[in-house]
Amino acid sequence: MKNIIFVFALMAIMSCQQKSNQLISQSEKVETVATPEQKAPSYAVTKSEAEWKAELTDLEYKVLRKAGTERSFTGDLWDHKADGIYTCRGCRLPLFDSKTKFKSGTGWPSYYQPLNDTCIAEDTDYHLGYARTEVHCSRCGGHMGHVFKDGPQPTGLRYCINSVSLDFVERKDAKP
Repeated sequence: MKNIIFVFALMAIMSCQQKSNQLISQSEKVETVATPEQKAPSYAVTKSEAEWKAELTDLEYKVLRKAGTERSFTGDLWDHKADGIYTCRGCRLPLFDSKTKFKSGTGWPSYYQPLNDTCIAEDTDYHLGYARTEVHCSRCGGHMGHVFKDGPQPTGLRYCINSVSLDFVERKDAKP
């Protein structure tokens, strides 16, 4: 049974990677080289590695602080349908409105836009051998996931986010 689940998860990951790879043109693959003058980004919420490890579970730490990925279809929010706001698990910054969430079939929560233009920071990630746009919480730098250009309208974007990177706050005026 574990082998079947593993194969299914691997197929989902490969499908996401294949879709995103098709969308990235050669002109978008620009290598970035850090110079000694460049500094690491500074965030409003900064903690030592020991503080993060004390506050987060092992998986939360792996994903939020080390840019890991949870297995698809295993997070508590991938199929979540309540009305409210998704916040950063590391610092509680509001990131996504449930109204922008959609079923992508990938096994991770997916949104077509962040809550506003300043809550998410982006960076280019080459860990898989090609360029992907990695998204972070702009307040604490926590790794959220990636954004791809294969989402629904009105933006055409798919913010593919790890459940473990998020918390959910139900909207007060939501009807049962």
